[in-house]
Amino acid sequence: MNKSLERLYNGVIKENPTFVQMLGMCPTLAVTTTAINGLGMGLATTAVLTMSNLMISALRKVIPDKVRIPAYITIIASFVTMISFVMQAYTPDLYDSLGVFISLIVVNCIILGRAEAYASKNPVLPSIFDGLGMGFGFTVGLTTIGIIREFLGAGTFFGMAVTKDLWDPIAIFTSNPGAFFVLAFIIAGINAFAIRKAKKKGEKPKLRRIDTCAGCTNLSCAGRQIAREECGESSVIKAEKTAAEQVKPAAVSDGKEEK
Repeated sequence: MNKSLERLYNGVIKENPTFVQMLGMCPTLAVTTTAINGLGMGLATTAVLTMSNLMISALRKVIPDKVRIPAYITIIASFVTMISFVMQAYTPDLYDSLGVFISLIVVNCIILGRAEAYASKNPVLPSIFDGLGMGFGFTVGLTTIGIIREFLGAGTFFGMAVTKDLWDPIAIFTSNPGAFFVLAFIIAGINAFAIRKAKKKGEKPKLRRIDTCAGCTNLSCAGRQIAREECGESSVIKAEKTAAEQVKPAAVSDGKEEK
């Protein structure tokens, strides 16, 4: 049971999909105009993630390796359809509010990533808790962003008026740019805390951002420039060569590689 509780802790805190791994950014930025939208989307994703992890783990020794990704997508899509029908029947207003993003849970990188990285390699019970942990972490992220955007942009909290007589709502927070602002300030706060904590321990801070930018072909990308500065020139060149070799077509003539 300790391993199961560890999966819950990692999903919510240590490996939070939204604030640590920076995954699932499309629904994170699109549906969090209100707290109830974020909560609903997070719980729907949690249900799909948990059930798909359970099924994929149970069938991990049956699914052929060559067709595992199509099999995972089929399983995930089946559960998304079930959740979609349930929401349409019992929470039609929330279903209409989330719209197409319910169906897009099928291609959510968190779900497919956990299926490939964990559920396909571990027993059923830990896989269930892994799905619950990651799902709850995603729900916490979406609900937090939704609460802040709703509070600042509409002056309400889960639909209840809070700041009606205090100040006028800031409408930009209920629009698309507001989602970027809120997420950016949250990540900046987390990074500031990480820097302060690392300084006390004399360690290098673990900042929240995409760290695999060294081999990016976009020369103007900010992430690539940061990777070049932190990893050093030799590491970046090595990463670029590796990326180039992966996409370079193999030229073969008469059974021999052309030089």
